Amino acid sequence: MKSYEYIHFIGIGGISMSGLAEIMIKRGCKVSGSDTSYSSLIKHLKDLGADITIGHSGSVIASQDLVVFTSAVKTDNPELTEALRLGIETLERADFLGELMKDFVHPIAVSGTHGKTTTTGFMTSILLMAKKDPTILIGGEYKLIDGNIRVGSADILLTEACEYKRSFTRFNPKYGIVLNIEEDHLDYYQDIKDIQNAFHEFGKNIPKDGYLIYNDDDPNSKGLFDDLECNLISFGLSKGSFVRARNLKYTPYPEFDLYYGENLMGKFRLSVAGEHNVYNALAAAACSQAMDINIYDIRKGIEDFSGTKRRFELRGELNGAVIIDDYAHHPTEIKATLKTVKGMSKKRIFCVFQPHTFTRTHSLLAEFSEAFRDADVVLITDIYPAREEDTGLVHSKDLVKSLKTKGVEALYCATFEEAEDYLRKNVKKSDSVMIMGAGDVYLIADHLTGK
Repeated sequence: MKSYEYIHFIGIGGISMSGLAEIMIKRGCKVSGSDTSYSSLIKHLKDLGADITIGHSGSVIASQDLVVFTSAVKTDNPELTEALRLGIETLERADFLGELMKDFVHPIAVSGTHGKTTTTGFMTSILLMAKKDPTILIGGEYKLIDGNIRVGSADILLTEACEYKRSFTRFNPKYGIVLNIEEDHLDYYQDIKDIQNAFHEFGKNIPKDGYLIYNDDDPNSKGLFDDLECNLISFGLSKGSFVRARNLKYTPYPEFDLYYGENLMGKFRLSVAGEHNVYNALAAAACSQAMDINIYDIRKGIEDFSGTKRRFELRGELNGAVIIDDYAHHPTEIKATLKTVKGMSKKRIFCVFQPHTFTRTHSLLAEFSEAFRDADVVLITDIYPAREEDTGLVHSKDLVKSLKTKGVEALYCATFEEAEDYLRKNVKKSDSVMIMGAGDVYLIADHLTGK
């Protein structure tokens, strides 16, 4: 990537693309870009010197060395078409990031169906505690780096690795983390076997002197990587895990003894709740151990990590009830988050859930219907379409009906205002309100708290 002097990013306002653009700007590269709408990320890039246009036009393509585009960009995009006509090199975002990894001594890629952003946050806290100078791409906002991007030296690159459309199979990490493997993105993958094959392909890209860190308690990961030539490090709660949490208890935050093999490394206490975050912390500890970071920095980094934006984020209060905003949009994530709230809540749990994509809602409807058992009342909003169009495949009312058959009190809210009005009228002191989903449902938390 060092050879390029002028790069154009189609879809530059995305959280990953904006981070890549900032890295290249701070390397001294001239950057231009385009997107469909203005945002704070675009303003930030413009302030750094990027030439950005709103809307797509072939006229903005002229003398660039490279055009980078996201998987959402269609083949008839005028900028992509013009780049091809002019013979300018083009790269999809995942290929660009995979090539960028080759510029770093220690590239780290955090993959898994759930927990990528939180685990990347744990790793960020550890690396900064150890006084490293990492370059970081995180899929959420983290106060410690004042956003989603940190540009450091060419020694360490830390990034999330999404499995959608097998994009992470084009990465070149020295350290690869696999947090868990479950059915998701079934608009692209055929089944769980297909998903497992993609994660195996991701692992095959790790060199012999690299490390694959995987969850030994995850049934879809166990044994999957045994044939890889790189070093394997397992983490978990079970007896066979190399990096293991023992004597786990909640006060209410998790506390445990950390072991590397049979060696006790000390007592750890997390500042984020839930068993799922114990696994995320163990993954970060295992990767850090492989990087020869001392245990004191690992422990302090893990204990100081207090979460990222929209990951069990405390937003404020309503009628004396706490409001928590969370990105959970897969049944397993929802179940884990509500289980955590149940263990901490004094009274009732109200959950507002915005389903994310029609295909996910349809393909996992049975799993969704089982995921809300720890909630007392569930409000379901309209499905957030993201990249999809509504073909009538499924409706939020189908999920409401399915939840009611499981004995869950569920209501459909056609607008956010309906959900907000219901909560204002019904929530009482010491209740808990969960705002959940990967779309724009966080706006409900904004409205209820005035923040």
